[in-house]
Amino acid sequence: MKLVAGIPEPREFHIDLTMSPSAPKPNEPVQLTFQVSDPWKHLPVTKFSFVHEKLLHAFIVSRDLQVFVHDHPVWDRGVFRYAARFPQPGMYRIASDFYPEAATPQMLTQTVFVAGDEPPAVPLTRDYSTKLADNLQVSITTGTGDPMAGTTTSMRFTLSPGEGLEKYLGAWGHMLAVSDDLIDMIHTHPFIADGRPEMQFNLAFPRARMYRVWVQFQRLGIVNTVHFDIPVAAAGP
Repeated sequence: MKLVAGIPEPREFHIDLTMSPSAPKPNEPVQLTFQVSDPWKHLPVTKFSFVHEKLLHAFIVSRDLQVFVHDHPVWDRGVFRYAARFPQPGMYRIASDFYPEAATPQMLTQTVFVAGDEPPAVPLTRDYSTKLADNLQVSITTGTGDPMAGTTTSMRFTLSPGEGLEKYLGAWGHMLAVSDDLIDMIHTHPFIADGRPEMQFNLAFPRARMYRVWVQFQRLGIVNTVHFDIPVAAAGP
């Protein structure tokens, strides 16, 4: 392995997520506390670099993939805090995206449970249908054939109306791709975008699964969120 001066060795940090109350009920106010520690001495981390205008991006997704939240816990006395409500019972995955100072970007996931009978998940099927959000229509294409695991897929989005598009948190778009078993969670941004209504995201899906892909675009001050369901095939021999 060749070492390059000034580039830190990739190491996975640790994040402790606590809830108060510890066993919340659906729609009950709950305080989430995120405590980040380093991978060497397990000491609390107190310095972070801004990533797309925020110190920490949190994504909350329910097991049935019906609940999606992208928000930003607030730094407070050595931890990040976030006031949440979980709308339905069952399991949720929470992905934390942050950048410890003088280290490498991190995306760590935790699992939490909300009291009650969990609604059954409906198996995903291919859904490339055009979506209408608050003030924006979004269409997707991925070329011919289904994406293949481990191979970069170009996802092209067309937005309509095309005027009034604005950057959201410093980027022309945000994407969270989640596998149907909630193991893979990937946060990324456009590979090609310049404010026009056509944008391209490039992503290598890690496994042959169904993936739900949420994308967010801002127009005239309103953040539009839509999702598409994408089957990913196994790589060929």
